[in-house]
Amino acid sequence: MQSLRSCSSDAVQLDLTPLPPPPPSSSSSSNTTANNAMSSTISAGLSIDEEESTETRISRLISEHPVIIFSRSSCCMCHVMKKLLATIGVHPTVIELDDHEIASLPSPPAHDSLSARNPAPAVFIGGTCVGGLESLVALHLSGHLVPKLVEVGALWV
Repeated sequence: MQSLRSCSSDAVQLDLTPLPPPPPSSSSSSNTTANNAMSSTISAGLSIDEEESTETRISRLISEHPVIIFSRSSCCMCHVMKKLLATIGVHPTVIELDDHEIASLPSPPAHDSLSARNPAPAVFIGGTCVGGLESLVALHLSGHLVPKLVEVGALWV
């Protein structure tokens, strides 16, 4: 089963590396079906297809959630991102990635030089990479963050 570790009340750490295929068993088909259903769905609405690559899983998670943050564990910048968004009234999905999984994140915008060097944390709003903390704060200070959150359905005004 994919590894899913609860890191805090609002963050989930998900190991996106594929697992080796399970050995064939001789158990009944109804038991196998129940086990497959249980292994393909993880709590908090995060579904896992064990056949997906890490890149595909990340892309799917980005498309399924209006606001999602990919972070390293114990990342203070991710904490600030979550607090900023919570202050506005948005509670993003937060996925904590291992170092080898971070390389699978889509590239941040070219204007975000800090995020280009350090791809995590990265926030995606409406399937588009906003970038890191610096870009999120700049978007907020320019007055464009709230309209963007309303546009993707993450915030109702």
